[in-house]
Amino acid sequence: MSETTRDPVRLFPLRGTLLLPGTFLPLNVFEARYRALVADVMQDDRRIGMIQPSEGDEGSLDVSDPIQPPLYDIGCVGEVTECELQADGRYWIVLKGISRFRVVEELALDAGGYRRVAVDEDRYEGDRAELEVDIEVGRLLATAARYCTVRGLELDIDLLAALPPAQAVNALCAALPFDASHKQDLLESPAPDSRRDLLEGLLEMQLNAGGREPSPGWSPPVVN
Repeated sequence: MSETTRDPVRLFPLRGTLLLPGTFLPLNVFEARYRALVADVMQDDRRIGMIQPSEGDEGSLDVSDPIQPPLYDIGCVGEVTECELQADGRYWIVLKGISRFRVVEELALDAGGYRRVAVDEDRYEGDRAELEVDIEVGRLLATAARYCTVRGLELDIDLLAALPPAQAVNALCAALPFDASHKQDLLESPAPDSRRDLLEGLLEMQLNAGGREPSPGWSPPVVN
């Protein structure tokens, strides 16, 4: 049975935020429609699709339709591993990246106001297995350490080096402060080695340019 026939994926569009297989994304959910989304997934399959709007200035949703902005075609499904309902009605959740997906069709808005899509996950069925692929990451980690020194960012190289190599690559991609289009390029890289090469190229490019100020709210990789 094709993956496109499974239940719709509920979407949490968020520009500049990247979820990849094997990475962990903490989210503070305060908007009403996304509180409804969290409540629904916690009673169902605990799956949320993270995806980026494809228009607007970096860090904003200055788009033609602020309620339903155009989206990139590729996102990543995450499973809620932690969920805490706050006293004011907000949720604090942690998503674990499971596998990427391609949007096949956007469906009607849910009654709670959030977006839903039919997806194709078949083409990314290898995402889980690829986390165990043994690739060389020593040069990448050295480049990332140099980049973070130049930018004044904290990075626990020893923690990353202890991870399976492909997971270390994904953790760096998700955490480092690249713009939305570069994050999307990293998400869409077909395999761990190509993602590693693209990430290293982006780091070298910014180092050669002298670097830029870190994006607001940057934090180190969230890993187990």
